[in-house]
Amino acid sequence: FDISCGVRTLLTGLPAAEVAGRKVELADALYAAVPAGVGSRGRISLSPAEMDAMLAGGAGWAVARDYGEPEDLQRIEERGCVAGARPDCVSDKAKQRQREEMGTLGSGNHYLEVQEVAEVYDAAVAAAFGLARGDVVVSIHCGSRGLGHQIGTDYLREMAIAAPAHGIRLPDRELACAPITSELGQRYLGAMRAATNCALANRQIITHLARQAFATVLPQARLRLLFDVSHNTCKTEQHEMNGARRTLYVHRKGATRAFGPGHPDLPPGLREVGQPVLIGGSMGTASHILVGAAESERRSFASACHGAGRSLSRHAALRQWRGCQVVDELAARGIIVRAPSAPGVAEEAPRADKDVDAVVEAAERAGLARRVARLVPLVCIKG
Repeated sequence: FDISCGVRTLLTGLPAAEVAGRKVELADALYAAVPAGVGSRGRISLSPAEMDAMLAGGAGWAVARDYGEPEDLQRIEERGCVAGARPDCVSDKAKQRQREEMGTLGSGNHYLEVQEVAEVYDAAVAAAFGLARGDVVVSIHCGSRGLGHQIGTDYLREMAIAAPAHGIRLPDRELACAPITSELGQRYLGAMRAATNCALANRQIITHLARQAFATVLPQARLRLLFDVSHNTCKTEQHEMNGARRTLYVHRKGATRAFGPGHPDLPPGLREVGQPVLIGGSMGTASHILVGAAESERRSFASACHGAGRSLSRHAALRQWRGCQVVDELAARGIIVRAPSAPGVAEEAPRADKDVDAVVEAAERAGLARRVARLVPLVCIKG
């Protein structure tokens, strides 16, 4: 439902030693700047015309309104705007839900983290990415908020009703679908692309808010964008299949794009080494930056894992931990957490997810992506 949920990573240009004594102050500034939690509302309210412009323009719409810098767009998947978006295929209810949610994290496993580069596995690629051991980076994980969820709800209902007419038998309503060439399928594609642009604009606005927060605490920080990539999308891409180069719909659900070196869709500075593949951890665990492998296109249509995945359900995590307990345990490890909900913290407890280190090692062994750097959290703003 969270169309174009994704991760972007920003380079602060600061060593961890410069941040160590300011973590609490920085956590408070970021928490005040970036609304988080269920139903969180931002400081931006969009008119119907601006809503449609945002859905068509993505991160470019945000930058044109001074939420960021033009050079940011070169480091965003699709240069920050997916073509073919159709705001007219998005319901009024979905648009109304999003009207005051731009620049917000939302809830669940979404976060804004300040992280330290704890290990470097590939020094040459890390240098090309602007990373070195001891550097501080910022990672943002969120998506299209209420708009994306409502689009999923709207079209799931419509596709379930239309399935018999297309000869589709559904073993589970959650598997509702429609032929891609059908009128319904094309409308959903247009709405999904609009939601993708919404997510890209949302992460762009949060980047602007994070830069403002850093400026009040650590004004020497740069917060230059390394990359932004989604892990819940369907896109048209060129791939080799059955001996021919073809245009395919590549559906990545819980998977992230991982273009290898030389791919023409990558910007200068990254094309030579490959795409940054951003793998988020759960709260309190490591995250990873990988690089797309040359063989990933042949093995997986240039796709890799996007995270570790849960080992416990949210209900099971709530039975096992209390939010204040998790916050205290992380504080004892030097990780400052800010969150609007204690149960939300418990649901995302570090041990509720699988071992992210083992997951990225498996991705590397499978030839999907290569490890570049391991990140550990210093500050976590939790949705």
